[in-house]
Amino acid sequence: RKRTHASAWVPTTDIFAQGDDLVIRVELAGVDPEEVELRFANGVLTVSGNRDPEFRNSSAEPTFYVRERFYGEFRRSITLPEGTQANQIQADFDDGLVEIVVVGAITRADSTRNAFRDRSGAPTTRSLA
Repeated sequence: RKRTHASAWVPTTDIFAQGDDLVIRVELAGVDPEEVELRFANGVLTVSGNRDPEFRNSSAEPTFYVRERFYGEFRRSITLPEGTQANQIQADFDDGLVEIVVVGAITRADSTRNAFRDRSGAPTTRSLA
């Protein structure tokens, strides 16, 4: 069955800080690097592409007893920290692993706590029976 953007498989991904850099590792074993596309727009980094089935050109499809790997189109979108620019993004593909480094993306963001009003009129505490 053909996959669509809504049904594309999502590759396994690790996201972590290393010093001031944000590092994103996307596992793409068996994917041809020519089939991988990296896009950055509106603060969202998207890794997408296609993994062809191994037996696509075979004369007979094998009978699988266990099949856990996904094939076809894939997509992974990650919202990057506010203010990230395209020139901060570096990417390498090595042995089935895409490593993306967003240079200087780890900074302490200013945040404020906002108060809200409870307009439900319901009690804010409950007793247990």
